[in-house]
Amino acid sequence: MSALPDVKARAQEALREVIALRGEIAGAGRILYRRWRPRIARSSFAPSALNFAHYLALRRHDLRPLQRKLMGLGISSLGRLESRVLVSLDAVAIALAALAGDDTPPCRSPSESHFFRGEALLSNRVGEIFGPPRHRRLGRIMVTLATEAAEDPALVRAYAEHGADVMRINCAHDGSRDWTRMVANIRAAEEKVHRRLPILMDIGGPKVRTAKVLTPPDRSKLGIDDLLLLAPEIRPDFTEVPFQATCSEPDVLNAIRVGDEVSLDDGQLQGAVIGEGQGGHIVRITRGKLAGVKLVSGKGLNFPTAELKLDPLTDKDRRDLDFIAAHADMVGYSYVQTADHVVMLQAELARRRHDWQRLGLVAKIETPRAVRNLPEIIVQAAGNQPFAVMIARGDLAVEMGFERVAEMQEEILWLAEAAHVPVIWATQVLEDLVKTGLPSRGEMTDAAMAGRAECVMLNKGPNVVGAISVLDRVLHRMGEHQVKKTPTLRALHSWPAA
Repeated sequence: MSALPDVKARAQEALREVIALRGEIAGAGRILYRRWRPRIARSSFAPSALNFAHYLALRRHDLRPLQRKLMGLGISSLGRLESRVLVSLDAVAIALAALAGDDTPPCRSPSESHFFRGEALLSNRVGEIFGPPRHRRLGRIMVTLATEAAEDPALVRAYAEHGADVMRINCAHDGSRDWTRMVANIRAAEEKVHRRLPILMDIGGPKVRTAKVLTPPDRSKLGIDDLLLLAPEIRPDFTEVPFQATCSEPDVLNAIRVGDEVSLDDGQLQGAVIGEGQGGHIVRITRGKLAGVKLVSGKGLNFPTAELKLDPLTDKDRRDLDFIAAHADMVGYSYVQTADHVVMLQAELARRRHDWQRLGLVAKIETPRAVRNLPEIIVQAAGNQPFAVMIARGDLAVEMGFERVAEMQEEILWLAEAAHVPVIWATQVLEDLVKTGLPSRGEMTDAAMAGRAECVMLNKGPNVVGAISVLDRVLHRMGEHQVKKTPTLRALHSWPAA
């Protein structure tokens, strides 16, 4: 009996904290939402934007001490409130008041439909942009089409028959002739499988790559501790730095400074600018593949700490948008980094079709700047058209560091859920299975974790059909155990009853 007063006192203390927190979050969220409101043309997104504003206000606080207090009292923690911030705080407050013996509820109890409204909004938006769910699973599977898909209708049909839900065409490859055939084959596959197969077409965006290169006569591999000159022109007479390269986008050299990080060939070599010389920048390679990497033309260059200020839409992108606006269901936006970039693309779409707001937009989040500006990107995009976020883990890992990519993909998942926006989990999903026919142990775990996103993307390879089948089964099984961050507590069947 002596424990009861202690429980009441602890509940009263936690209740005061929750009520104060709710008041602060409601006020701060309202201010942020009012700043966003002029960007929001779709009224259906307004409640999502408000919840998103509340979530951002909430996550400015360190909630760990309060979490432990709630857990000790047997109260549902705040760890799964992304889609329903204020109603979760209200539900916790009501439970705490009951424990504290307070006969006057501190707030109105949310109904079950109100409590789960955010989940319903997210589900509706997933269906709007990716089509209806399969009978076995909620998560969608997206497949990137290779050139062969233009010539082989049976291949596209096989993708759909084995479980693909969304077809992706990367406009960095092939051309309008092949894309036309791919679209026709997708539409024919729709007739065979009797369901919609939405088409995502990615624009390439600006890609910084090595152009001309110079290597020493005795070796071609650049390795750890080597120096690399990045300059507007190759300088053969500058023998102090025998590895040299020019850039496909020369203006980026004006944006980088001593101390800026440099990554080569999708992060296989990394270093930093240590000085200037010959009108360019001298880079020392400090980490990467122990065997080194051949320095050749066309290798990707990334500058994670520099503000490059490249136009996110190239002339080729604008030409490709003519085709995309006429044939695709969604446009994938590479290199988007700010809300103004979204405005730029939306203006281009508006020039091409009067009903551009029906066309889906997928923002590929692949740079630190895009991560920083993600809330504004989400509001500008989702406030005007169907929208999804793609976690482009390849470039994101290169730009933010391989050690941080797992942490960052979690945070992007949380923010998108708070805005009731679907997420695409992309890059190297089941890559060994797709390319060789046999998955690694680690990539199977990654595929299972991908089920927390609304869509999972597979890339090109000879065993795509097999990978679709495996991913279909994995998403089905994992979907029975967990939805987003919430375990469903399905009965376990691997162990006999005691």
